[in-house]
Amino acid sequence: MLHFSRNTRVLVLAPHTDDAELGVGGTLIKLRGLGATVSVVVFSIAEKSVPPGYPDDILAREFSEAMQRLGVPKDHQVVFKYPVREFPKHRQSILENLISLRATFDPTVVFLPSSKDIHQDHQVVFNEGIRAFKTRTILGYEFPWNQLKAKNNFYVELSRRELEAKWDLLLAYQTQLGLKRGYFSKDLVFSLAKLRGVQVGFDFAEAFEAVRVVVPCDNYF
Repeated sequence: MLHFSRNTRVLVLAPHTDDAELGVGGTLIKLRGLGATVSVVVFSIAEKSVPPGYPDDILAREFSEAMQRLGVPKDHQVVFKYPVREFPKHRQSILENLISLRATFDPTVVFLPSSKDIHQDHQVVFNEGIRAFKTRTILGYEFPWNQLKAKNNFYVELSRRELEAKWDLLLAYQTQLGLKRGYFSKDLVFSLAKLRGVQVGFDFAEAFEAVRVVVPCDNYF
């Protein structure tokens, strides 16, 4: 059993800006409501994918706005600038970053992309993430549009208020809304949460892959 509380220290590993909000945004809203400490790390601000007419760092600015809405302080936000879609070339450097983050944030729970995610950048963050945090609880968040299979075995109930708050985080990314990507829409965010909720008897939920669950005995005994 995994118990979230105000003593939970959460680290989210996001290959790109908006990944944390899309994959685990509702759960982060819930955890912040419980008083948990949340830190979010972004490995790429995807300068090569910025729409024409915007500054190269616009996604970093939008990430900062989303984190402000979530209530994550500046010293719990980390932004690297690895080139998008080129993470495999930088595997060792990313691992070294993660080992440093382990010492800096000392998380109890780590969220990262699912093992079933086929995006090359997401795969690197998953593989190096489990190397760096193998002694911690590790939960993989889902991106159905990047997955041929799902391995969901851990669900977090969300209220409608928490789901609306998740969408508010995503609204910080005005550049992405303008691209009209199918996965970046309120309909999909709510429909997926509804589906995951129905699977486990809730109105809404987010689903995760429990890669490893570590429960210290002094939490319960």
